[in-house]
Amino acid sequence: MQQGSLVCVGTGMTLGSHISPISRNCIEQADVVFVLVADGITEQWIESMNADVRSLQPYYCEGQSRMLSYQKMLAAMITEVKAGKNVVGAFYGHPGVFAWVPHKAIEMAREEGYQAFMEPGISAEDCLYADLGIDPGTYGCQHYEASQLIFYQTLLNPAAYLIIWQPGVAGDRSLAKFSTGPEYKALLLEVLLQSYPAEHEVLLYEAANLAIQQVRLERLPLSALVNARIDLKTTLVIPPTRPMAPNHAMLEKLKQLEQQD
Repeated sequence: MQQGSLVCVGTGMTLGSHISPISRNCIEQADVVFVLVADGITEQWIESMNADVRSLQPYYCEGQSRMLSYQKMLAAMITEVKAGKNVVGAFYGHPGVFAWVPHKAIEMAREEGYQAFMEPGISAEDCLYADLGIDPGTYGCQHYEASQLIFYQTLLNPAAYLIIWQPGVAGDRSLAKFSTGPEYKALLLEVLLQSYPAEHEVLLYEAANLAIQQVRLERLPLSALVNARIDLKTTLVIPPTRPMAPNHAMLEKLKQLEQQD
């Protein structure tokens, strides 16, 4: 194993309260920390833990493909690993959820013979379950990125929750936009109306980043989605519209097995 290492950690959603002791220790002990979080306050907080903290935020540029930004972030991190340093990438929420750079950086570092691993953090999904009182084991949960529903044919189950991530950039094929307009959201709505009634109540959710902030939880009919306020951190939650249908054939087979016990 070569000298130099990489660990990608999650800082959680709410400043200071969601980071694990392991992740915090990794930041404190690192030679260099690359950080990509939701706000400047969190970035400053991480800077208080280590003398060499470098923001990845400047790599983003309006009109530039996010994939190009990600490649530059990746190169910056791997360069320091190859220089023999113990590198930490500190990412907003969970470093493995809607985060291409941590996964790719760990994969690349391992291929080059360096030690690399990931430490989880509390994600927006974790906060969503707590704030909305949803147990994914009750009815089941489907999770899709908004553009996936537009780009690909998808069989949705109205008996389960549908969680749609990043509806604020629905339909963006350029990966260069930070938001898409109502005409793009109309395409997402067109897809959803194939499985859900227009009057069905849905929720727009945003987790709190600071302890003094309030969770955003806005209820509206599905038909109002096009003109709703939706940005990068907004998640669309669609509750079930019908009960789960029993699988009578399988229930009968189970009954026969139970009679043999």
